[in-house]
Amino acid sequence: MVLSKTASQTDVSVHSTFASRYVRNSLPRFKMPENSIPKEAAFQIINDELMLDGNPRLNLASFVTTWMEPECDKLIMDAINKNYVDMDEYPVTTELQNRCVNMIAHLFNAPLGDSEAAVGVGTVGSSEAIMLAGLAFKRKWQNKRKAEGKPYDKPNIVTGANVQVCWEKFARYFEVELKEVKLREGYYVMDPVKAVEMVDENTICVAAILGSTLNGEFEDVKLLNDLLVEKNKETGWDTPIHVDAASGGFIAPFLYPELEWDFRLPLVKSINVSGHKYGLVYAGIGWVIWRSKEDLPEELIFHINYLGADQPTFTLNFSKGSSQVIAQYYQLIRLGHEGYKNVMENCHENAMVLKQGLEKTGRFNVVSKDDGVPLVAFSLKDNKRHDEFEISEMLRRFGWIVPAYTMPADAQHITVLRVVIREDFSRTLAERLVLDIEKVVHELDALPAKLNAKLAIENRELVKNGSVKKTAIETQREITAYWKKYRHEANTALRTVFRTWPRKGILRGAVLASPGGHPGTLVVGGGVEPETAIMGETCAV
Repeated sequence: MVLSKTASQTDVSVHSTFASRYVRNSLPRFKMPENSIPKEAAFQIINDELMLDGNPRLNLASFVTTWMEPECDKLIMDAINKNYVDMDEYPVTTELQNRCVNMIAHLFNAPLGDSEAAVGVGTVGSSEAIMLAGLAFKRKWQNKRKAEGKPYDKPNIVTGANVQVCWEKFARYFEVELKEVKLREGYYVMDPVKAVEMVDENTICVAAILGSTLNGEFEDVKLLNDLLVEKNKETGWDTPIHVDAASGGFIAPFLYPELEWDFRLPLVKSINVSGHKYGLVYAGIGWVIWRSKEDLPEELIFHINYLGADQPTFTLNFSKGSSQVIAQYYQLIRLGHEGYKNVMENCHENAMVLKQGLEKTGRFNVVSKDDGVPLVAFSLKDNKRHDEFEISEMLRRFGWIVPAYTMPADAQHITVLRVVIREDFSRTLAERLVLDIEKVVHELDALPAKLNAKLAIENRELVKNGSVKKTAIETQREITAYWKKYRHEANTALRTVFRTWPRKGILRGAVLASPGGHPGTLVVGGGVEPETAIMGETCAV
């Protein structure tokens, strides 16, 4: 499988107008150049291309932190050349990580004595943390099965279908069956009752999500724990729970301190959390905490001495930067309980502002909950003419990156838009986003209906001809695929027009035809600048 691809099949060189002050020869795009170039040229060439990236502050698809205080930025840059794995060379950095592990363990109510050290490790993110936690469960289950003389070759994990893809990666990479509880319309998280029903003697753990990626909802870990305790008593098993608190781990302790989801529940043996989400650190830091030493098999811990003193290590990778560990410690001591609570309350309030603004339009159903991760997931009440994918596409004209996606099985027919509220998303931005969404909806109202109508006609023809009628899910998938293919062809044609049209000849309003027209058709009208144009808009060429 090819993991990289070329963005252009025709242009094999990198050109930069300003860089021509320093170098006149174009650079090969996919091969290392033969000669060196001035540092000014290298900077300008790369900087010019990066200008075309989206604005991180307006990337409402991401849970990842996009702003930190300047003082922390300086600490990050000062430590950018420190390799964290060199623990003997950088003992203070190691100490800061240990402090973070213990602070987070206490935050999650780990049953620690006054002088007892917590068991945990910093990771690159929650994906690595989940891999480590899963490996610990698998090894502990295998050891128990071996001791009992029972088969240990078919481990499984029970999760909801709403889990993040890293769980699927763990299951595939480490040969563990993933048993998913299907979703249903109106209930987009794992049902604890159905989850416990799926548990068998080969289940290494049940994974609960504190903050679903799909709609931010917290799963009922308390109910899951209680049901699983009863099943363990009946069967003699000791099936444990892992809590994937990637998004909600730094929210629940401050907004919902009475909610029981953590180590207060006896079957919760490990918890992961993303420091780079609501831990308020830039991308590249996660944490996994175990309830006790007994929950992390000793044989998974490696001891090395070729960097200096004896060093225990339990990570999937070896080298990694120290900056994010230091940044996490900065946030924990800088903000404290008071500061984190203030940030989370503010995020929640801004989420409510956005939710209420969307509801006032009368056009959307909000599918996210008020309690949970501060995000707003919403769908159109009527998507017969235009759908959520079109809204997502047209919002990019204003700079907003708002993802649209379909729910997992068995709720694939539900399509939603999702806005994640981070610390740097202010109330002013929330109000502005509502206004821009209203503009987009009104513009879509004036456009011809999307391709659903065409596909519906084709479907009716198939029925008339005696062909098998497609299911609603199959039709929705075909609609989505057809629409994406159309947008790709249309935008490709538009880019070709921009590249080939004579610059001295000004044509106001070169635009690709609206949905229903043939990709590549030009229409003349009033215009906007090409840099901000998308399919369906007029533009100056």
